[in-house]
Order: sequence, then structure tokens, then C-alpha cells
Amino acid sequence: MDGTKRRGYVWAISAGLNAAFAAIAAKFFSYQVLKYGLVVLFNVTMWGCYVNSLKALSSLQATVTNFAANFLSSGLAGFFLFKETLSVQWFAGALLIVIGVVILSKSSIERKESIDQKLD
Repeated sequence: MDGTKRRGYVWAISAGLNAAFAAIAAKFFSYQVLKYGLVVLFNVTMWGCYVNSLKALSSLQATVTNFAANFLSSGLAGFFLFKETLSVQWFAGALLIVIGVVILSKSSIERKESIDQKLD
């Protein structure tokens, strides 16, 4: 994986984490101005990170990576911060999501580009 793709995945993961931070802020803080201010701040940051990820990745790779980071960090935050239970099914789903992201990172999009370059 080249540096551009790697940065794209870092941006996509950052976007997912910021989306989770927005959800945590909405649930964690009771002072309304602080709550909504943080939600807006984290969502604006999330969109900036997501747009940057789209510059380096396909829209599918950026979206799925963003979703996976958001799902995993939201679930773990719920467990650690809010004492929510995580079932075996949640962990199985999380594992499948991670496997899917890894497979997608090695997707046929990259292979197609290399085949197209060989044909030229």
C-alpha cells in the first residue's frame, strides 16, 4: 500500500472516530450548549476527514472504513463509558466488518488499475 492510500485510510478512520465522538458528546454531556457545540464540532471535523479520505480512496473504501471505525469505536465507547453490554453477536459482527475492510483494502479496484496500466 502506497503512502497516499495509507493517508486515505487514516483520514477515513479519523472520520469514523469523530462521528463516534459526536455521539458520545450527545450522550455524555448534560449542558445543552456544550453538548450541541461538541456535536457540531465533531461532525464538521468528521466531514472534513471524510472528504480528505475520498481524495485518496475510492468512495466505497472510504465509506466502509469510515463506517467500521464509527461502529467499532461507538460500541467500545458504550461498553467502557456507559457500561453497555456487548453480546457475542456484536463481537462476531465486528470481526466480520474488520475482515471486510481488510478484503476491501486489497480490492479489485487496485488490481484493475494495475491491469489497465499493463495494457497501455
